[in-house]
Amino acid sequence: MDAQKDRCVSSFLTASTVNTRIACIGECMIELSASDEGIYKQSFAGDTFNTAVYLARSLSGTDCSVSYTTAIGCDDLSNRMLDLWHSENINCHLVAKVKEKHPGIYIINLDDSGERSFSYWRNNSAARMTFTKNGLNKEQKDILESNTDIIYLSGISIGILDNESFGSLIKILESANKKGARIAFDSNYRAALWPSAEIAQERYQRIMQLCDIALVTFSDEQDLFGDNSPEATLNRIDRVSEVIVKNGSDGCLVRNAGQTLFIPSMTIDNIVDTTAAGDSFNGAYLAARILGHSPEHAARAGHRMAGTVIQYHGAIISKNVTNQILESL
Repeated sequence: MDAQKDRCVSSFLTASTVNTRIACIGECMIELSASDEGIYKQSFAGDTFNTAVYLARSLSGTDCSVSYTTAIGCDDLSNRMLDLWHSENINCHLVAKVKEKHPGIYIINLDDSGERSFSYWRNNSAARMTFTKNGLNKEQKDILESNTDIIYLSGISIGILDNESFGSLIKILESANKKGARIAFDSNYRAALWPSAEIAQERYQRIMQLCDIALVTFSDEQDLFGDNSPEATLNRIDRVSEVIVKNGSDGCLVRNAGQTLFIPSMTIDNIVDTTAAGDSFNGAYLAARILGHSPEHAARAGHRMAGTVIQYHGAIISKNVTNQILESL
């Protein structure tokens, strides 16, 4: 790993919580989830947005700020999204509004064990326009490049972009990285988003070249790269100093500065809905690292958050529940 990367990783370990600015890039969607009675509840969610919520909640009471970077429409549901973001203390100064576009929609489908799958309607999603000429303006791009300490994104963040938009994003990330921003990435592979696995692999590897912290899920890496074990995933991602390989109920592997640890997950008897398990893990993990805790402590905080979230329906659970977790941590 080059000297610049070493400095970035080291600075994350000692980062001050004063005015730390985090930007999460991606897509927030209209979520429809069924209750135990089969009644659908409408809310808003999306992988990087979920992480932004749990990150902001975990950093409540500090001087850190969490922003969401995306594009939305000019319709009522988009405006209701903004209201939700404000209520979660998520800054919206990096949100573009695009006329004649709307939020995407997804439905959570659950099996008898609470494991989820999704049905999506997102082809007309405004978020796909984030890095086009109709998306973020120059001032917003300048803020993302020059006034952000940590940028978090996922495989879905890049999977919804066309080639030109992805190129624009890479230029922003490269510029931000050179100016000291740290890049955190969750691969979060969804095959339906991609024309081919080869294109997904190419984009993932491009992001990994800039990445300081990789938060990946073994099943996703297995699907995309054919890894036969979490250890194989860890070994393949050799350019990134801090790597977390999440493996559901089988815990996670954490590698930082050449040391690898296994951190077991919590035993949960009442699994209701596994939506946002990995996203909430990421939010708590990143918050703990920003606050100066070790990767081991951060992984345990991530497991605690994820283990609680999966006991409730939907991606975003009540603040009252997460406040109790955070008090215990």
